[in-house]
Amino acid sequence: MKKTLLTLLIALSVTSCSHKTWSILQSSSVKIAIDSTANALADKSYNAYLQPFKQKVDGQMNEVIGQAAETMKGHAPESLLSNISADIYLQTATDFQGENVDIAIVNLGGLRTVVPAGDITVRKVFELMPFENELVLLWLKGDKLNELLQYFAGMGGEGVSGLRMEIKDGKAVNITINDKPLDPTKVYSIVTNDYLAGGNDKMVQLAQAEKRVNTGIKVRTMLLNYIKNETKKGNKIQSKLDGRIKIIDN
Repeated sequence: MKKTLLTLLIALSVTSCSHKTWSILQSSSVKIAIDSTANALADKSYNAYLQPFKQKVDGQMNEVIGQAAETMKGHAPESLLSNISADIYLQTATDFQGENVDIAIVNLGGLRTVVPAGDITVRKVFELMPFENELVLLWLKGDKLNELLQYFAGMGGEGVSGLRMEIKDGKAVNITINDKPLDPTKVYSIVTNDYLAGGNDKMVQLAQAEKRVNTGIKVRTMLLNYIKNETKKGNKIQSKLDGRIKIIDN
């Protein structure tokens, strides 16, 4: 009896330890467009539950906080939108640091929408900056900065403030920082966002900085505060093209 029981236990143990192999015999999928056509599939009771929250959020997002003097878009070599964004970066960083910051760098790809002339809402700022990026201060040596600006030249330009340069034959020439020629031995202070500070968007030189300070200031919050403060002063939000990046034809 004991021998039979032992055999049974061993058999059960072996069976329980064996691995089953599963295979997919058939599969199917259905594409559901995430737009107004999906409303018919929505749970009506859940929609009703969410409605008060949606109304509250819409009220906050649709708040008009300023007026744009003209439509601002982001494009190379310089643009109204990239210029004002970089200028706001530079001023905010200077205020934070308590001393002048040399340069601001903003990636054109990070400006996610057009700001049309007229009302500027909170929603529009969220559309412009949908990410949780923060301002970062970097100290970069001039030779590395030159490499970065050569990359900008190859791209046709990027969002900058505090510097001027010309692009000729895909190369950055006549580079000046605060009206002085770029010095490859000098260390320059730069404000940008944490995404670029990590060397992303192929801006690898920024990750080679001598020093880095995280400000904790959200880029979106910075933009909202700037617009609200200018509005309190009675000013419209406006930018200008000033030739900070020029393409020189042969």
